[in-house]
Amino acid sequence: MEGFNVAIVGVTGFVGQEFIRILEERDFPVGELRPLASERSSGLEIFFRHRQFEVQEATSETFRDIDIAFFSAGADVSLQLCPVAVKAGAVVIDNSAAFRSEPSTPLVVPEVNPDDIKQHNGIIANPNCSTIQLVVALYPLHKANPIKRVTVSTYQAVSGAGSAAAHELTRETKLILEGRSVCPHVFAHQIAFNVLPEIDVFLSNGYTKEEWKMNEETRKIMHSKDIVVSATCVRVPVWFGHSEAVNVEFTSPISAKEARKLLAKSPGIKVLDDPSVSCYPQPWAASGSNHVFVGRIREDISCPNGLVMWVVADNLRKGAALNAVQIAEEGIKRGWIVSKRGVAV
Repeated sequence: MEGFNVAIVGVTGFVGQEFIRILEERDFPVGELRPLASERSSGLEIFFRHRQFEVQEATSETFRDIDIAFFSAGADVSLQLCPVAVKAGAVVIDNSAAFRSEPSTPLVVPEVNPDDIKQHNGIIANPNCSTIQLVVALYPLHKANPIKRVTVSTYQAVSGAGSAAAHELTRETKLILEGRSVCPHVFAHQIAFNVLPEIDVFLSNGYTKEEWKMNEETRKIMHSKDIVVSATCVRVPVWFGHSEAVNVEFTSPISAKEARKLLAKSPGIKVLDDPSVSCYPQPWAASGSNHVFVGRIREDISCPNGLVMWVVADNLRKGAALNAVQIAEEGIKRGWIVSKRGVAV
């Protein structure tokens, strides 16, 4: 059966490379692949399904005959080229923050709100990486016992800030171990052997934009304006995998045992929770996995209706590329995303 013509904008970046791997792994119905990037990456070669493809510069002319366009090249590029791709007839799944807050743009995590895909007008927004893993873990509990309040502290890998940030951690680590001084370029301060409670820009209310996104996006995805989220987002010297310490207040009491049972049978989640053998989620182990891992589940001694848990996921996969591909798969399965030839595979 005929497949979908797929463009990947930002294909040479961390997330772009994950798109290539995930489309292969999941045997996504790709008819034609069009790898796109900036002018400086034009001419580079990538491999997909044992074939070699030349990277083209992403321009207004490169979306002709494209059915699905995955964007992961930053908000500025998305604002410029997503409308162009839509006008050319593509359905855009955008990994940047450019359209997430637009009321008319669905913000989707397939395990939580797949029906929202149907509402798209050409663009579907992929949520922030730290929000995705949070809502995957929260939603099964929220369905059973409505959530009132969430307090979350994140421990976010440097790869979330791009390949230059990962290289900076590598370079600084080497220099410090050699007894030499470092001069940061990507981050405001040294990241090696350090933690930085600053992700994205600071807002006038003292929160960072990353922290505010977690609040707004969680409520939009879960269709619950009453949930309040207070986040502290921290960059840590880990290359891959975001971790979160999550305190949740529910409408009614809920036991840790009940929460484990609910989470264990929920899609996309693996529970690792056996303190007797130090079994709990860790970012190095989550790297390369498609699951959201939950552990350290316990009743909150400071809140009668509260739970505390530890949530970990690969930020480049479930936190970005995998979630976007799952959106496309769900849209195709339900007939909400079709090829230009009218074929829903």
